Amino acid sequence: MMPVALNFSPELLLQAQGIRVVFFDVDGVLTDGGLYFTEQGETIKRFNTLDGHGLKLLQRAGIVPAVVTGRDSKPLRLRLTALGIEHVHYGTENKRPAAEHTLKVLGLDWSHAAAMGDDWPDLAVMQRCALACAPCNAHAEVKAVAHYVTRARGGEGAARELCDLLMMASGRYASLLEEDRQWLI
Repeated sequence: MMPVALNFSPELLLQAQGIRVVFFDVDGVLTDGGLYFTEQGETIKRFNTLDGHGLKLLQRAGIVPAVVTGRDSKPLRLRLTALGIEHVHYGTENKRPAAEHTLKVLGLDWSHAAAMGDDWPDLAVMQRCALACAPCNAHAEVKAVAHYVTRARGGEGAARELCDLLMMASGRYASLLEEDRQWLI
């Protein structure tokens, strides 16, 4: 196996071990947080392919990505379906009960969960998880409770950064990288 370029602190990797589900917000985490409207009033969002590939890799590593979002739209549903994300709660302002439902369905508890959010509605989930993460452009109150703040901004690779951390902590990062490198040869 070839060496990997990424590294995280041993303390952070230790805290991230045992994570089996990750709750992601959408606006400000999987997107840049901007809302774009067409002349017909339809909302469009910009998603980053680094984040999308990270979510797929997370699934290959045996970690379940889940989405709890306050919004709902056809483009959002199409994107999450294309990524194979099965545990999604749309139009959810009170995110904690939605996350608790997913934990119950998966037979897990908060000690197996991580969360990434960027604003106040995400705090109730983030404060209960074993690992809380925020994009570097998140609100100050969210960054204050985060165990890890990404170098990347929301919608610009922040979710991928968390995915990479979790894959490294699970011991799957190098093997997944090696599997994908086989396509290049």
